[in-house]
Amino acid sequence: MSRMARSCMQSLLKVVNSAIGMVGITMILYALWMFRVWHKQMGPSPPPFFGPDNPAPWFIYTTLGLGITLCVVTCSGHIAAETANGCCLYIYMVFVFLLLMIEAAVTVDVFLNRNWEEDFLEDTTGNFHELKHFVKENFDICKWIGLSVVTVQGLTILLAMILKALGPHQERYYYESDDEYVPDRVPLLKNYAPSPSYVVGDPMYGPKNDAWNIRINSKASR
Repeated sequence: MSRMARSCMQSLLKVVNSAIGMVGITMILYALWMFRVWHKQMGPSPPPFFGPDNPAPWFIYTTLGLGITLCVVTCSGHIAAETANGCCLYIYMVFVFLLLMIEAAVTVDVFLNRNWEEDFLEDTTGNFHELKHFVKENFDICKWIGLSVVTVQGLTILLAMILKALGPHQERYYYESDDEYVPDRVPLLKNYAPSPSYVVGDPMYGPKNDAWNIRINSKASR
């Protein structure tokens, strides 16, 4: 029963963890698209990324970094779900918890600080302002998307804790002697029987019959 419950928790954690990976892949694609648009705006021979006249597009790099981070977290979650190892599960839960703390800090700053835009650097590409305008026009949809992402992250932590409580597969850590599995290695042989053991030593002879020797000697003396 515990083995079945463990397998179900592993499958659920993989499925829910894949949702985080999909969000990460979407952010990477969005960052690449923004980078392509920004590169076209800079002309055929754009100047270096960093400089006084051309500041770095921090919003594009931040989006790309978050997407890569989510993909890395997804890979670690898949490994943790597959192995059900306590150390891997702890590391995965710490990663997801840190993401939740960052998201909570940004959300609190946006809703409680009226001048929250001053906390961010100026975005010369204009993508940050476009995203802000899109969120304001579609606030209900963005709100439900954000709540869904947070719910998925919280659910992954819960499933990881349950899987950690169930423990790893015991058969992966306890192996018996190889001699006990000899018949399984020859499934095509019928009526398999282990070869008998032999003891090699000097041949043993029974004691000579003294009466027989006396009779032969007596006949020879006649």
